[in-house]
Amino acid sequence: MRPQAVLILLPPACHHGGRIPLGFPMFQPIIIQGGMGVATSGWRLARAVSQLGQLGVVSGTLLAVVLARRLQEGDPNGLMRHALAHLPFSQVAERVIDTYYVEGGKPVDAPYRPVSMPGQFPSQALTELTVAANFTEVFLAKEGHQGRVGINLLEKIQAAALASIYGAMLAGVDYVLMGAGIPRSIPGVLDRFAEGKAAELKLDVEDNAAGPEAPMSFDPSTLQAGPLPTLTRPQFLAIVSSAALATTLAKKSNGRVDGFIIEGDIAGGHNAPPRGPMQLTPAGEPIYGPRDVPELAKFRDLGLPFWLAGGYATPEKLAEARQLGAAGVQVGTPFAFCEESGITDDLKRQACQMSLDGTAHVFTDPCASPTGFPFKVMRMPGSLSEPGIYTQRQRVCDLGYLRQSYRRPDGTLGYRCAAEPVDEFVRKGGTADGTDKRQCLCNGLLATVGLGQARPTGEFPIVTAGNDVANISRYIAPGATSYTAADVIRYMLAPVAQG
Repeated sequence: MRPQAVLILLPPACHHGGRIPLGFPMFQPIIIQGGMGVATSGWRLARAVSQLGQLGVVSGTLLAVVLARRLQEGDPNGLMRHALAHLPFSQVAERVIDTYYVEGGKPVDAPYRPVSMPGQFPSQALTELTVAANFTEVFLAKEGHQGRVGINLLEKIQAAALASIYGAMLAGVDYVLMGAGIPRSIPGVLDRFAEGKAAELKLDVEDNAAGPEAPMSFDPSTLQAGPLPTLTRPQFLAIVSSAALATTLAKKSNGRVDGFIIEGDIAGGHNAPPRGPMQLTPAGEPIYGPRDVPELAKFRDLGLPFWLAGGYATPEKLAEARQLGAAGVQVGTPFAFCEESGITDDLKRQACQMSLDGTAHVFTDPCASPTGFPFKVMRMPGSLSEPGIYTQRQRVCDLGYLRQSYRRPDGTLGYRCAAEPVDEFVRKGGTADGTDKRQCLCNGLLATVGLGQARPTGEFPIVTAGNDVANISRYIAPGATSYTAADVIRYMLAPVAQG
């Protein structure tokens, strides 16, 4: 039996003095499905959640690479080409297919054709591929139903943001979610694209306090001559960990912020660093304290809807969040291992069995991510988190989405990544210590969804999950070995047992 869709016009605990503020979204999901990994939250998962009346979210991370590799796999079900046939810029779609599609798929042991790295001035080919990829993912997530779909982007991946947002808006994305930074300029970008205008962002340049700005721009008119499609501005939800950041975004962004997702330190993926000096437990995990607990009263005072994230995937925690004034909750980890998730079936089965056995747990790694943010990894055999596995991998940065820009002595911009070869990082002004234990998340997360690059040394998956991965067995029926997105939603929306 399918759970009924849930649409509510105004959360009962929202503090607006009875008024609906300007831009307040009339659709209020109780459950937001987290945008996870690289294609973990793919179009299939987002569509399944959206069809059940909640907010399905696709991950916008590395979608250009994902589309290019799916086409090189031969697009066996034809869905990538089906979506591209609906791209308003037909010549762009044709160029993408001509460049990457391989009839019948590439040989298993042949490497994927490379995609150029993003930067301040991306090639026209990369811009077109990025627009097409984000359009494709959102189009497939939204096709055939009236539910709402969002896209999750990382502020850290600035160089791909403009083309990603435009491609998603072309497909009618309803929400844009962004965290891992301070996305003050994104609301204005949404406004500009909805007005049919070019938009600009400033690329963060490391150690560049006195140097010139590094603007990036995207003009939709470069995709096609003549009139552009009319676009609708999506709602913008900022993913934050503190009321201070939320207040800054609400009051100082260059456009309208429509709400917040408040992530705690037990959520999966990248976590905000602890406030104050970094201190570690004896096991090597960051220590979070009272200063890291979000002040919900201040969020309520902002008068905007918010959702709580990190360990809220039970009816009791959902009810608690609503009592605290939240419109609902964001849930990631339970969806990451459901049947519709993009993670390979072997890894999902392994995670489910580990939860059933009581051996599933995650480690908040302060060093794994090249960004410097703590990153949660699930300890799984055969993955990068297994001791000794990472040293087997050839150290290479050939995708570049987490590279940091820096100013060379001659004033030009360069790019470096703490997960690239150590000598290259040092040659670019980095320190050898800064590369210690850094892992290539771009390649690892692609391997997690079965799109890892073919190399002599192989590419190993890296599985990120929140602390709640220990409890995903709650969604598995007796005698079963897997569960669906509908099982998660049905469980969460069940009445709370009265004690």
